Amino acid sequence: MSPAENLVQRQLQAYNARDIEALLACYAADAEHHQLHGGLLARGHAQLRPRFLARFAEPDLHASLLSRTVLGDWVVDHERIRRNFPEGRGTVEMLCIYEVEGGSIRKASFALGAQTLEDQTS
Repeated sequence: MSPAENLVQRQLQAYNARDIEALLACYAADAEHHQLHGGLLARGHAQLRPRFLARFAEPDLHASLLSRTVLGDWVVDHERIRRNFPEGRGTVEMLCIYEVEGGSIRKASFALGAQTLEDQTS
């Protein structure tokens, strides 16, 4: 496993463990989150922390890796995220593009797929 892939895997594991300190340790202090081809979502640990903690409050939160492509310091993950939406429990697929620099995630861009709700009648 390349250093970039190892780092992105560690951040995925920290996300699923809801370990905010281990997760932020994977990111540069001034790391940025963006919508893919869109605006800035957060910059730096002070803005990343509350975004992650809001997700961690969801009882069913879990990210499953569907596929991963690595090209040098770039790691592209296709993930399915189990979430607790206001409308109910469900999943959303995401394309996550991580740029690793100097042993940390420097920039991450995300594209969201369609939200799918679970059948709440069973």
